[in-house]
Amino acid sequence: MSILPQQKNLFKSPYQHANKNYQIIHIIRTQVRCTATPVKPNLGPTRLVVKPSSTPPTPAQVPITPKGPRPDDPALKSTWGHRAWLASGCTTLLVSLAKCVAASTDSHIWAKPILSGLVGYILADLGSGVYHWGIDNYGDATTPLFGGQIDAFQGHHKWPWTITKRQFANNLHALARIITFTVLPINLVLNDPILLAFVGSFSGCIMFSQQFHAWSHSTKSKLPPIVVTLQDSGVLVSRLEHANHHRSPYNSNYCIVSGIWNKFLDENKILEALEMVIFFQLGVRPRSWSEPSLEWTEETSIPSSLPQ
Repeated sequence: MSILPQQKNLFKSPYQHANKNYQIIHIIRTQVRCTATPVKPNLGPTRLVVKPSSTPPTPAQVPITPKGPRPDDPALKSTWGHRAWLASGCTTLLVSLAKCVAASTDSHIWAKPILSGLVGYILADLGSGVYHWGIDNYGDATTPLFGGQIDAFQGHHKWPWTITKRQFANNLHALARIITFTVLPINLVLNDPILLAFVGSFSGCIMFSQQFHAWSHSTKSKLPPIVVTLQDSGVLVSRLEHANHHRSPYNSNYCIVSGIWNKFLDENKILEALEMVIFFQLGVRPRSWSEPSLEWTEETSIPSSLPQ
């Protein structure tokens, strides 16, 4: 900027200089007034806006979003259809027992039927483990015949507490239906007390395995003393034994009658060998080979006091 205009101001009169300053001040004031924020018109009722606090909320202040089934879910209740199938399955087992006792009385043979029943109980635990392993690792809800059970067992891994809320007939009706269709024809054909003892013991343990399974998820305080005693003695699968099945990588402790086969199957990797055979023969990978997905991530129970 040239300095000449500033030198010219030195020769002006004080009055002119003061008048010039006044004009500048007046212009500045006018500009300030023009740039003031205009008042917004009243558009209606005012609304109070609360600024979010920088302090994190306590757990009691965080809203709970219900996930998964509720303890009072109607799907966990027994229906008359469930009770009918349970009654049918129990009747089938009673027929096996009655025919076994009658045949043993006629032939005066007792030791062998008792031993046969014990073998049926032992093999039922193995059968429950193999079946449990199969539906845990293969198939989905669309699989013919077994899709419903596969889907139910997958949901059980995510919400294992639901089995303790499921009513008795609801929990057992599916297996009772299978027992009715398979064991009832066998009862009509067999008259050998040894075979009848095996069939009755094996099928009975399989049908009630889901209840043994439910008890393994319950606390001692909620179980009858006789059940706790049977669990502690190893007659029924214990809570600690089955708890290992619900820990990553979810590939062990499949047996749910007594659990006596779990150690043998896991230490000798019997089921892992079967997985390898199926993979190389059919190219199907079991779920246990993959990292657990969200469907296998356990969620805890939802309080029944939450609003619907």
